[in-house]
Amino acid sequence: MPKRYLTGLALLLSFFARSQSYTISGYLEDQATGEKLIAANVYDSFSGAGAVTNTYGFFSLTLPADSVALSFSYIGYQSQEERFVLSENRTLNVSLSPYVELVTVEVTAERGDRIEERTQMSRVEVPIEQIKRIPALLGEVDVLKALQLLPGVQSGGEGQNGLYVRGGSPDQNLVLLDGVPVYNVSHLLGIFSVFNADAIKNVTLTKGGFPARYGGRLSSVLEINMKEGNLQEWHGEGSIGLISSKLTLQGPIQKGKTSFLISGRRTYADLIFKPIIKANTPPDETIDVGLYFYDLNAKIQHKINDKHRVFLSAYTGADVFTNRYADEFGAFSGGIDWGNLISAARWNWQISPKMFANTTLTYSKYEIDISAGSENFNENGPDEKFSALYVSGIEDIGGKIDFDFIPNPNHYLRFGAGWTNHTYRPGALNFELTDGEDFNLDTLIGSQNSYSNELFLYVEDDFTLGPLKINAGIHASAFAVEDEFYTSIQPRVGLRYLLDNDLAIKAGFSTMTQYINLLTSEALSLPSDLWVPSTAKIKPQQSWQVALGVAKTINDDYELSVEGYYKEMQNVISFKEGASFLFGLENDWQSKVTQGDGESYGLELFFQKKRGRTTGWIGYTLSWNYRQFDEINSGRKFPFRYDRRHDVSVVVNHDFSEKIGVSAAWVYGTGNAITLNTITYPNSVYGGGGSPFFNEIETGGEKNAFRMSDFHRLDLSVEFRKQKPKWERKWVIGVYNAYYHRNPYYVIADTQYVRDAQGNVIDEKRVFKEISILPIIPSVSYQFKF
Repeated sequence: MPKRYLTGLALLLSFFARSQSYTISGYLEDQATGEKLIAANVYDSFSGAGAVTNTYGFFSLTLPADSVALSFSYIGYQSQEERFVLSENRTLNVSLSPYVELVTVEVTAERGDRIEERTQMSRVEVPIEQIKRIPALLGEVDVLKALQLLPGVQSGGEGQNGLYVRGGSPDQNLVLLDGVPVYNVSHLLGIFSVFNADAIKNVTLTKGGFPARYGGRLSSVLEINMKEGNLQEWHGEGSIGLISSKLTLQGPIQKGKTSFLISGRRTYADLIFKPIIKANTPPDETIDVGLYFYDLNAKIQHKINDKHRVFLSAYTGADVFTNRYADEFGAFSGGIDWGNLISAARWNWQISPKMFANTTLTYSKYEIDISAGSENFNENGPDEKFSALYVSGIEDIGGKIDFDFIPNPNHYLRFGAGWTNHTYRPGALNFELTDGEDFNLDTLIGSQNSYSNELFLYVEDDFTLGPLKINAGIHASAFAVEDEFYTSIQPRVGLRYLLDNDLAIKAGFSTMTQYINLLTSEALSLPSDLWVPSTAKIKPQQSWQVALGVAKTINDDYELSVEGYYKEMQNVISFKEGASFLFGLENDWQSKVTQGDGESYGLELFFQKKRGRTTGWIGYTLSWNYRQFDEINSGRKFPFRYDRRHDVSVVVNHDFSEKIGVSAAWVYGTGNAITLNTITYPNSVYGGGGSPFFNEIETGGEKNAFRMSDFHRLDLSVEFRKQKPKWERKWVIGVYNAYYHRNPYYVIADTQYVRDAQGNVIDEKRVFKEISILPIIPSVSYQFKF
C-alpha cells in the first residue's frame, strides 16, 4: 500500500478516535463520613466542560476521548484533581477532605463554583455550618430564622419563624424534609422551628424562576436534607442550653455499607417549673403543668452496590401544653398538643453512566388536639363531668420517581412523575356531658373529612448555546376532589447570558398552581390553622412571576446578585371579615372564606462572602405587597399585613483563631401593616328585665392602613472552641437584641385620662400602645463533638 494511503488512514483513525466520547460518572462524598456532597463541582480544565452533583451526590460528564484534567471542589473542602487519558467509560467515586486548619489554609474559588455559571436565579444555598454560626434566640440554632436574613424573605413578626417570600403567605411555601412536605414548621407558637440543625446536611431556598421539577406552591421551595449517617466511624455531637438540650449519634452498622443517624432534642421548661409550682401550691390543691416540645430524627442508608442505594428516614416532633388544677370541690384540665410525623423510603439507581433515577415513597401526618374538661365532686351523688376535644389535621400518602439524564455537558435533562393522596380533617368538636344520673350528652359537630388525589409530571432541560444557558420545562398537574377535576399546565423558563467580563444577565418566568390552602389568622400563626383542599367552590390558587437580574463573582471570594421581580396571584384565600373557624362550627368552612388577588413586586440585593476567616452577607429588599378581595375592605386593594417597604440584614462571622470566633447579625425592617378601629359608637342592648344598657362597638378604618414602628435588632455571639485528643468542646455565649430595642409585637387600644391640677379627670382620649415581648436576652450553651 502506498505510503500516502497509510498516512491518510492513520489521520482518519486519529480523527475518529478523537471524535469518540466517553462518560465519567460517580459520586462525590465526604472522606471522613461518607456523606454525599450536594451541588459539588466537577470541572475539566482542558475542555472547559463541567458538571454539578445532584441531590444524591451523583455526577455525569461526557468528554471526547483525550487527556482530561478533572478538578473536584466543594466549599469547605480541599479540592482534588485527577489526570488521565479518557479511552473508555469510567466510574470515579471521589472523597474530599474537609478543611481543618482555619488560619493556615488559603481557599480559592473554582471556575465551576461561580454564581454567574448557574442558570438558576432566585436560589440561595446556605451551608449548615454557617447557619450554626448565626446568633440565635436563647442559643437555639434555627434554620428558618437564618433564612429570614436573606433578601426577599420576611418573618411574620418579632421572634417568629414564619417565612413570607416575595409577598406570599406561609402556606405558599413548599417545605420539604428529605423530599416529604412538612405542614407545620413551628414550635412554641412560632418562636422556634421544627428543624434540628445537628441532623441537617444542607438547606436550599428557591424564591422564583422555579424549574419544572417543583410544583404545588406559589411562593417558594425550601429543601432541607438530613444527614445520612457516617459510614466509616462512630461520632456524636450535642449541646446543653438554657431552654433545651440535644444529642446526635451516627455511625456504621456495617462499615462502608450501612449506616444510621439518630438525633433528638427536647426542651425542659416543665422540668424546671414543676418543682417550683409544687412548692408554692397549698396542700389541699394540685397543679400539674406540662410545657415542652421535642424532635426526633432518624435515618438509615444501605449501599447495595455501586449502582443501588436505599434510604429510610423519619421525623416525629410535637408540642405539649397541658395543665390540670384540682381541689376538694372539683378539677379543671385543658391542653393543646400538635405535631408532625414524616417518613420516606428512597431508592437510588444509577441506570447507566448517563442516567440516574430516584424513587421515593412518602407518608406524612400533621395533627392538632385542643382539649378542655371539668369535673365537680359531689359528696351526695355521682360526679358531674364535662369534656370537649377539638381535632384537626392533614394526612398524606404519596410516591414519586425522578430521572436525571445527562447525554453531554451541554444538556441536563430531568423528568419524572408523582402522586399524593390527601386526607383533610378540617376540624371537629366532640362534646361529652354527664350529670352522673340520667342525663348524658355525647355529640360531634363540625366539618367532615374530605379526600383528594394530586398528580403531577414534569420535564425540563438545562442546556447551553454558546454564552446562553437555558432551563426550560413544563410542569403538568391534576387534582381530583369530590366530583371536581382540576388540571394545570405550567410553563417555566430560566435564562443566563454570560458577557465577556464574566457578568451574567439572568431572567426567569414561571407559573405555579396550588391546590391546598391554609385557613389562618393574619394576626398570629396558630397551630389551630386549618389545611383544606380546593373544591368546586374554592378554586386553586395560581400565580405567575417574572424576574430579571445580574450576578457576578468578584475577586474569587465575593458574590454579588441584584434581582427585580413582579408576581401576580389569583384565588388567594382569606377569612371573610369577622369570620373564624372556631365559631359557628355548624356551618361548612367554605362559607366563611373568600378568594381574591395578590400583587407583589420589588428589588433584591445580595452581597456574600463564602470563604476565608471572615464570611457573611449583606441583604437588602425593596418591596410592595397588596391584596384585593371583593368581600373585604369594601373591595378596595389594601397592603398585605407583611407588606414592608425596606428590609436590611447584615451577617458577619469572623474567626480570630482556631479557638475563638465571633458572629453578629443586624436586621432592620419597616413596620408591619395593621388595621386599627378608629370609630366607636354606643350600642343599645336589652337585658333580661327589659331595661336597656349600652356597650361600645368599634369599627372604621381602612384595612391595614396603619403601620407599627420600624423594628431593628442586633444579635451577638462568641464561640470558645477547644480541641481535645478525642473530642471537641465549644462554649457559645450570645445576646439577642443586644442594645435592647423595644420592637413592637402587637398593638392594643387603651384610654388615656387627662387630669387637672387636683387629679380630677377632665377628659379622656383613645390611644394605641405597642407591646414588646422580647427584651435583651442572654444565652449560654455548651456544645460537644466526639
